[in-house]
Order: sequence, then C-alpha cells, then structure tokens
Amino acid sequence: MKLQRKNRLRATALGALAVSGALVLTACGSDDNSSGTTGGNGGKTNAASNIKCDDAKGQLPASGSSAQKNAMDLWAKNYMAGCSGVEINYKSSSSGEGIVAFNQGTVGFAGSDSALKPEEVADSKKICKGGQGINLPMVGGPIAIGYHLEGVDSLTLDAPTLAKIFDGKIKKWNDQAIAKLNSGAKLPDKPIQAFHRSEDSGTTQNLGKYLGAAAPSDWKYEAEKKWPAPGGQAASGSSGVAAQVKQVDGSIGYFELSYATSQSISTVDINTGGATAVKATPENASKAIAAAKIKGTGKDLALDLDYTTKSEGAYPIVLVTYEIVCDKGNKAETLSTVKSFLNYTAGDEGQKLLTDAGYAPIPAEINSKVRETIASLS
Repeated sequence: MKLQRKNRLRATALGALAVSGALVLTACGSDDNSSGTTGGNGGKTNAASNIKCDDAKGQLPASGSSAQKNAMDLWAKNYMAGCSGVEINYKSSSSGEGIVAFNQGTVGFAGSDSALKPEEVADSKKICKGGQGINLPMVGGPIAIGYHLEGVDSLTLDAPTLAKIFDGKIKKWNDQAIAKLNSGAKLPDKPIQAFHRSEDSGTTQNLGKYLGAAAPSDWKYEAEKKWPAPGGQAASGSSGVAAQVKQVDGSIGYFELSYATSQSISTVDINTGGATAVKATPENASKAIAAAKIKGTGKDLALDLDYTTKSEGAYPIVLVTYEIVCDKGNKAETLSTVKSFLNYTAGDEGQKLLTDAGYAPIPAEINSKVRETIASLS
C-alpha cells in the first residue's frame, strides 16, 4: 500500500503532462526566456537548464514506441522551453509504425522497444545515405502486469502462470495455480479478461521474450511484435490496454509502469524463484538492465537482456526503448536538432527525469557510449 501511495504522488505530477495521440508541443513562453535562452543560435547553452541547443531549429518529426510516450512528453516540454524556435513532434503509435516511418524517411528518428532486425537495417540503407540505422538505448523500465480485481490489493504471479493466463489456459481468478502463489488471498470465482496490444508492439515482443525464456514449457510462441496467442481482447497502444484494465473488473494486461502509476492501476509482483517476489519499480528494473550486454556492432548499441534473472530484487520483465537514427546520412535539415535533443535526453538532466516518471535510467556505462555515438552522428 505504501508503494501505491507513492505511485499516486508520482502520478499527480506526471498526469498533468500525459496527452493522448501525437505529441505536438510548441515552444511556449519564449518571451520569458530572457535569462540565457539561446535555442537555435550557434551552439550556446541555456543557462537555466543547461540544455545545449546548438543549431537546433524548426520542426523535428519523430514517431514510434508508446512505451516512452510519457518520458518523451517530459523531455520535449523541457527541451522546447530551453530552445526557442524548436518544435519536437513525437507521434506515439507503436514500435513497428515508428520503424516503418523511419525507413520511409518521414521522421528524424524513431522510437522502438525492440532493436532493428537485419532486414530493417537493410531497408534503412536506402534512407541513410552511406550509412545505416542504429539503435541507441535511451529509456529503460519495467513492463508492469496491471490487474483490476475488486477486493484483491496484492497479487503475485510467476512466469508459467502468466503464460497460461495470456494463452487462455487459466480462465478463472481462483484457479489453483494462482491460489498457490497467493496464500490467504480471497480470490473470486470470476473470469479472467486478458488484454493485449492490437498493433505491432515492442512491448508485446519483450513480454514474449520474457515468457519464452522464463516459461518455455508453457509459452511456445515466437517473440514477435504481433500478439501471437489466440483469445484475449485487443486494445490500441499501451494507453488503450491500461484504460481497459482500469475500467474492467477481472482484467489483466501489460504496459509500461508509467501508465500504471499515472492511473493508479495495481501491478503484479513477480515470483522469479528468488527469496521474495519482486515489485515492478524503476529501481528493480534498473537492477535487471544493469546486467545487460551490448550485442550490437560498430555504432549500434542494441542490448542483450536477461529475462531469466533470479538476482534478488531484479524485476525480470523489462524493456529498453531505442531511438533509431542513421549513423551516417541523417537528413541535413534535422541533423543538428536530432543531435541536440538526443544529447539532452541521454544527458544527466534528461535521465534524472525518468525515475519519477516510472522509468529506469540507462546504466551509466552504456549511456556514456550512447553520448559518444550521438556526438558522432553525421
């Protein structure tokens, strides 16, 4: 209950910023930026916020992952307050749609919760003249398993049980497998209504990677962006799944923790086989992400996550959202703005915003390589 109260406090600040659909934030208050704002002017730094605007100017279209929407809301608002004359237009849709838009050349960068596939890298070479698309890890965090079950304030599940729930094999909340993990809980004889994403989603793919790795006997599906299992109910975007779970008693779904905190949705503790079940928190997700290894080559910084961790306090259902850019051949008209904005999001100030928004900062060792790569973009 203490965690829920803490989450509600976080949600109060975050909820004021959350906006559905495309994010189009204008650089408001430019008349009030007399104390050092030099956005779009010769690489100077905004004195109030330490944002280095460089030669950023005009509009920067971007799209993709809805997982990072709440983080992008915060980043864009702060960045544009510090860099007048710049408009960050991030359309929160899905990882799949973001990659398509990037490879069609209609955005300056894309957000994806899964690294580019080899065929997507090959397609990117048509847009990245002399280069290719690369993955820059920018946002980490737990994939929360949210639930709505009247009278049940605490719930623990493990990977096999989750796999059976989402595969339609466990149909009632008082099933013996759930009861065994929740001794003493008054579980109702009520049907389970499981919600999943309707569109291609990196969040779906990361959940599939967890279930396939941690419950291979119970989850036989390939980890793809498209929801693979029969049954269940579909909703659009993480916001859509969260909205359904919020409204429907007896429901369960998956989405980034920021959606749970902003809407006060209860989340499942995960039994990993360790001494105690692990709560979905930014701190616990950071423990899992810190063990990730870079598997990308060259300037690509795609990560290999361990979904089967049993380390004490490490929350295993995590994702990392990548910003997809060209290593070479970025559009000349948006290159300076892309570098300036991503330098801010990867910087100390940008990363510090993540925890209170329900996300996990990228580990320092990995993040230092992200900053080096951003500086080298051309």
